[in-house]
Amino acid sequence: MNTRIVGSLAAAAFLQAATAALAADISVFKTADLKGSPDATWSVMGDYCSIANWHPAVAKCEIASGGGNKVGTVRVLTLGDGGVIREELTAHDAKARSYSYKILSGPLPVASYTSTIAVRSGAGGGSVVEWKSTFKATPGSDDATAKKTIEGVYDAGLSNLQAKEAKK
Repeated sequence: MNTRIVGSLAAAAFLQAATAALAADISVFKTADLKGSPDATWSVMGDYCSIANWHPAVAKCEIASGGGNKVGTVRVLTLGDGGVIREELTAHDAKARSYSYKILSGPLPVASYTSTIAVRSGAGGGSVVEWKSTFKATPGSDDATAKKTIEGVYDAGLSNLQAKEAKK
């Protein structure tokens, strides 16, 4: 093969990789208003592995390494469909009622995923749950699919929190 063609192919591959690396992060931000106080809401969802108690897609949460709410703790989420997601706690602030984590591996079409869940004061003594993230689409997926997937995850979890509260 001609060295000019090989050089051109190498340059094209480099530019494609560089463009993908520089792709803008995708962001998702969702909120839910709850009637319970911020402290009451945090007591339901503030523990890093409590997600299995309030998110309908999560069948089980197990701590794989670390412990409790310590930074570096890795949780393994087993989904109802059998999928497995490994996540690492990157921050936990019980006083501010928030924690942050990143996905290490899993079936979702996202890469470089980081997220924060926080409980804030809401109207009338209630609370507002905020769930936000930034990420990139995995190779073979597109931004719209990745964003729609995460929005669906957040909508399901937040809606379930509201439904559980309504049953009380």
